[in-house]
Amino acid sequence: MISEPELVGGAEFDDPEVLTDAPPPRPPRDRRPWLWALGGAVLASAVWGGGLYAYGQRKDPGPDLGGYRTLADEGALCKTAKLKALGGILGKRSEDGYGPEIDDPAVYEASCSMTFGGPDVGYSADLMYTLHKVTDPESEFAARAKNAEITTPIGGLGERAFFNDVGGEGGELRVLDGQVEIQLRLYRYVNTDENGNPLGKAEPTDLSGIDVPMTQDVLALMEALKK
Repeated sequence: MISEPELVGGAEFDDPEVLTDAPPPRPPRDRRPWLWALGGAVLASAVWGGGLYAYGQRKDPGPDLGGYRTLADEGALCKTAKLKALGGILGKRSEDGYGPEIDDPAVYEASCSMTFGGPDVGYSADLMYTLHKVTDPESEFAARAKNAEITTPIGGLGERAFFNDVGGEGGELRVLDGQVEIQLRLYRYVNTDENGNPLGKAEPTDLSGIDVPMTQDVLALMEALKK
């Protein structure tokens, strides 16, 4: 009788595949993160560029002028500067004149000249008002005053002020107040004949302490220049 052969050392077979109707899973989707990074960078660049443009378009307001103003026209400084304290000591004010005006985006400057007293003994006053619209004049103010030998400090007048009595023949006062410089110079003159002898008999006014009325007049002028 023939029997079934015994399988010895036969090869092993894998489990049979299970057939199903479901499709095999898809591989994970590539979202390309570099595209997201690129898009974010472009957006950030646009926002930054827009900010820089807006900043560049914004106008620099410049330094604080402290309320000081330019004047309406040439000769307005003479009208604004009353100098009543000096007039009360030296006599009637007359012969107002003014120099060329500078009206520029960087600086405004006006000057004025006048006389006090009578025909025999008189006093000339020169006034200058400078409004610095861009640069700070503080670093040069003391140096210029020192160079002109105007070194006596005056308190209570602007940020800094210096005075010189000009040898008793008048006085020169320089004031710094923020972006503004004011200079007031006063000197005495005597009309003489061809031989140098004084005309008339008027006695000159004692100018010792003239810094006091000059200070009062400059304080009043500073207030008027802010109105």
